[in-house]
Amino acid sequence: MEFTATVQVKRPALMAFSLMLGAFVGLFSETALNMAFTNLMDEFSINASTVQWLTTGYLLVLGILVPISALLMQWFTTRQLFTASLLLSIVGTLIAALSPNFTALLIARLVQALGTGLLLPLMTNIILIIFPAHKRGTV
Repeated sequence: MEFTATVQVKRPALMAFSLMLGAFVGLFSETALNMAFTNLMDEFSINASTVQWLTTGYLLVLGILVPISALLMQWFTTRQLFTASLLLSIVGTLIAALSPNFTALLIARLVQALGTGLLLPLMTNIILIIFPAHKRGTV
């Protein structure tokens, strides 16, 4: 059975672009931090196995939240989830920028992962809703 329901949106391409941009930033922050590991090890006086928790924790939260987001989509509106995902990403980034120690930085990364973990499945769901089946491959 194919899901064929679509919703009329004034500017679906703009909406898809904003979703994809948010997902790109979230996924980019997932991998870009790896280049800063040596600087973080020096700054916080930690070893390599400790600093790797920034990526491991991020991926663990992301992996847990993606399947849970299916339940959240039943309980909350798309707009609420999209807003929450962007706010979590921004708050996580601000906490990371101001973190005085490694623990605060790790918490910030986990908050960022909450935002990205909501946004990725939400993006796919929204694209399936706003674009008809014959245009989805292009998007």
